Amino acid sequence: MATKADTMPVISKLYCSSSQVVLVVRMRPHVVNGGGFVVTNCSQLVVFRVDGCGVLGTQGEMVLRDGNGDPLLLIRRKGGIVEALSIHKKWKGYTFDYEGSKKSVFTLKEPRSCLAKNNAIRISTEPKRSSGKEWDYEIKGYFPERDCSIVDSVGNVVAQIGVKKEVEELMESKDLYHVVVKPGIDQAFVFGVIAVLDYIHGGSTRC
Repeated sequence: MATKADTMPVISKLYCSSSQVVLVVRMRPHVVNGGGFVVTNCSQLVVFRVDGCGVLGTQGEMVLRDGNGDPLLLIRRKGGIVEALSIHKKWKGYTFDYEGSKKSVFTLKEPRSCLAKNNAIRISTEPKRSSGKEWDYEIKGYFPERDCSIVDSVGNVVAQIGVKKEVEELMESKDLYHVVVKPGIDQAFVFGVIAVLDYIHGGSTRC
């Protein structure tokens, strides 16, 4: 049964499929177009593209684009004195409207220390989906190993990140991996979150 979270897109219902979708992520080296990554479907068509700060020239900033190259999401790390004193680093995702103005749609809290057990990476969406918790989604597993999931506040896996065995045998690097997105989940939101995870762990989106 679909939950409320499943039926409310974060960015657009255009990116919510009625069936499960498997997409492939291919990293772009920094020497090629400044880094970032490309997301393709089973027909090898580009669905999304993430431009990292190597492209944009700004630290802590990324843009998620659709297959045509149009911007869908601006992702920016927050700063300032309040941020410096916080136990979390915050990232914000903003959508663009037709007039070019930005609207905040999600906040991701990155713990400053990975040592504490409760320092999970958690995401809150706007409007809020979870009534009982301060967050709507969290990351389970370890992204650098390409073995993690995005899980909602009641424990349902909404997207799973992994490396196919045949690819893993051929490549020691994690530059090619797949993401399984569950039915009804906003794929653009999922890859916005993955862009932040990539940056946090020193991936291709970071300068």
